[in-house]
Amino acid sequence: METNGLATDFIAFCVQRRSARWPEIYDEICWVAGRRLFRGLGYVELSSAGVPLGLPHITRLRRLVEQVAGGVNA
Repeated sequence: METNGLATDFIAFCVQRRSARWPEIYDEICWVAGRRLFRGLGYVELSSAGVPLGLPHITRLRRLVEQVAGGVNA
């Protein structure tokens, strides 16, 4: 899966804040997005940047998290 830099940076930020496995990292991602803790971006902006947070896109998000987390934890 191809990701853009902003999506990768956001996921890496969340993984570094709370190194957790799925589904706990999903909670952290939603927490960060809901409070705009990453560059002031919320759900809408992150979705536009390639970070789909809605349940219909959960499989895609999980793959993205696994891809980025693998690089962060390597």
